[in-house]
Amino acid sequence: MTTPAALTELGDTKKSMKRPKGPSPKLSPAARRRSLTGWAFLLPAAALIGIMMFWPMFQALILSFKTGRGTNLAFADPLWFNYTRMLHDEVFIQTIKTTMLYLVIQVPIMLISALVLANILNNPRLRFKGFWRTAIFLPAAISLVSYSLVFRTIFATDGLVNDWLLALHLIDGPVNWLGQPGTARMVIILGLLWRWTGYNMIFYLAGLQNIDPTTIEAAKIDGAGPLRTFFSVTIPQLKPMILLTVIMSINGTLQMFDESFNLTQGGPANTSMTMSHYLYKVSFQNNPNFGYGAALSYVILIMVAILAAIQMKVGDKRD
Repeated sequence: MTTPAALTELGDTKKSMKRPKGPSPKLSPAARRRSLTGWAFLLPAAALIGIMMFWPMFQALILSFKTGRGTNLAFADPLWFNYTRMLHDEVFIQTIKTTMLYLVIQVPIMLISALVLANILNNPRLRFKGFWRTAIFLPAAISLVSYSLVFRTIFATDGLVNDWLLALHLIDGPVNWLGQPGTARMVIILGLLWRWTGYNMIFYLAGLQNIDPTTIEAAKIDGAGPLRTFFSVTIPQLKPMILLTVIMSINGTLQMFDESFNLTQGGPANTSMTMSHYLYKVSFQNNPNFGYGAALSYVILIMVAILAAIQMKVGDKRD
């Protein structure tokens, strides 16, 4: 037990260890040389990041206050004209709704499926684990254009899906999967699930393999069943990995361009188009409007930043 005299001595020791107020002590020549060497290594990378990332972002911000077509640009009157224009742009509002639909449906299904698959593939008694892990992760390594062509062929009017459904007498005639708003969105969601579930599974698998097995054994000894062990022991230890995958998946979905462009071209009638696809269309197709495109990019950036900040605030409970 700590006595009052020992506490007093400890307090005196802490006081004596406090750094005295005043100017910082001068660095020795060797320490100053090491510091300068560190800055010499950092500066080229920092300069490249500033030139390649922050300078274009600053230029895009200025561009977002301009109007005009092609290179004939001038500052808008009022300056925030491009931003107010979005409030009346029905196509942009439609793309926001479509992107949010993908987000709400695809992200939870994908992450839950990835978690379940990771648990199954982490079972030490499972045979051919290497084969199953590779097979499930493989879609993430396949070229986006290749898989889009395969999906377009499978879901074509005379494609494999219609052939199977007709053979099973589940439909009366061929379905135009990519020509109707609901089914076109469904095909994009299926493509996203097929491509990215295995990718997220790898993160969960790595997290599961870093969990201390004695915590699982302790839960079993205490009488916890498999579900109770999973939700009370495994999930809390996977929380940082779950937070990481949620942030990456939501940000990736909000910036999604490839699937919308390659699978459906945003059709029919822009109903499956995402925000980033519309940004590309405004900026680089038909009559390019770089000013409005830059304003759209800043709105998307702000939405991604706000959602990421909320997720970090809600999900990260570390002291």
